[in-house]
Amino acid sequence: MRNSGRMLAGLLFAMHDADDRPSMLTATLPFGGVTLIEYQSRLLIAAGASQIVILVARLTPELLGAISRIGKRGVAVDTVRTAGEAAEKLHPLARVLMLADGLTTTEDTLRILASEGGDALLAMPEDQAPPGFERIGGNMVWAGVARLDPRRLRELAAMPRDYDVQSTLVRLASQARAVHVLLPQESTRAGHGIGHSGAALDIRGRTVMAAMVSGRSGWFDRFIVAPMARAIIPMLVPRTVPVAAVGGSAGVVGLLGLITTVFGYPVAGLLLALLGSLGFALGSILADLRDEPAGERLLGAASAILPALAVLAYGHASASAATGGDGTPQILAIVLVVFGVLGHRAAGREPRKLWWGSAPAYLALTLLGAVVAAPAAGLGLAACYACASLAAAIERLRLQP
Repeated sequence: MRNSGRMLAGLLFAMHDADDRPSMLTATLPFGGVTLIEYQSRLLIAAGASQIVILVARLTPELLGAISRIGKRGVAVDTVRTAGEAAEKLHPLARVLMLADGLTTTEDTLRILASEGGDALLAMPEDQAPPGFERIGGNMVWAGVARLDPRRLRELAAMPRDYDVQSTLVRLASQARAVHVLLPQESTRAGHGIGHSGAALDIRGRTVMAAMVSGRSGWFDRFIVAPMARAIIPMLVPRTVPVAAVGGSAGVVGLLGLITTVFGYPVAGLLLALLGSLGFALGSILADLRDEPAGERLLGAASAILPALAVLAYGHASASAATGGDGTPQILAIVLVVFGVLGHRAAGREPRKLWWGSAPAYLALTLLGAVVAAPAAGLGLAACYACASLAAAIERLRLQP
């Protein structure tokens, strides 16, 4: 969600070398299929940043490639070498959100400091912090995120050049009586941390990815898609499996499911279609992690379209096989798809209630009807569920100001 008010700018660092990978910057270590600095930029953009300033020690080929990819997301990206250059690039009225070199965190954690306000430091008790965290007084340490007034950079630029920019900015904010905002316990469990080891970053990356997919809304996504993503995505990312390969495999499985359903084997066909839809959903999550918005949208749409096609194929096949030419299953399938499409449109991109349905959830109910050889019952139950979800989504729209 974009924040209103003053412009939000991000300040990132690409200064520190990785502890276990000589000649490689921590900022360019792999993280979730992209580099760490690309992931940090993505968090800032999600928080509402329209400008990102990166303080660099040297421009490596990996860093140049990452900066180029960040710029394609529609934000202004500037690289600087000193605090004075950073101060010149930033708008004097901007809110500056600074992330520590080597920081991994989540959108929810970053959102705590992305709102309007003066200087603020994300903090945690010193006795709970791992070694290496910077002390900020009051038995607290800095947890790697700071909201700064641009004046801090101008103050730093006026100081002698032999300083550590990141640490000095934190100290200047403390001297300006920055508010200490306590890091939530769940953020640590979700992979929040600071470090410069590639091995440790890989472990935190898996935790962050698990936290990202665990927050999906709707019971089917939360209890079926999310556990599968937590188990499978971490295996795909290190092997750099292309998103297209995941989507293509899901498409083949889904197509086999449609063909099998049409030829009169509904249980196997609907099960294959459901697996194909799950594959598209996993591919969409992988594309999201790898910062491929086009692939995410395409596979997300495919995960909803495939169940609709499977339901229509099942309704047609069931009506054709029914004695006396009973067209009830076909009518129910059409009604289900109409309710499902309208409900999806009405729900929009806002978080859904846990009980609300989705295309794969409706397909799962339809599959249950096929298992007990009661197509009309399965389709009818799914249609009623879709109708209830649509009604709830419309009611939420009506209550919105």
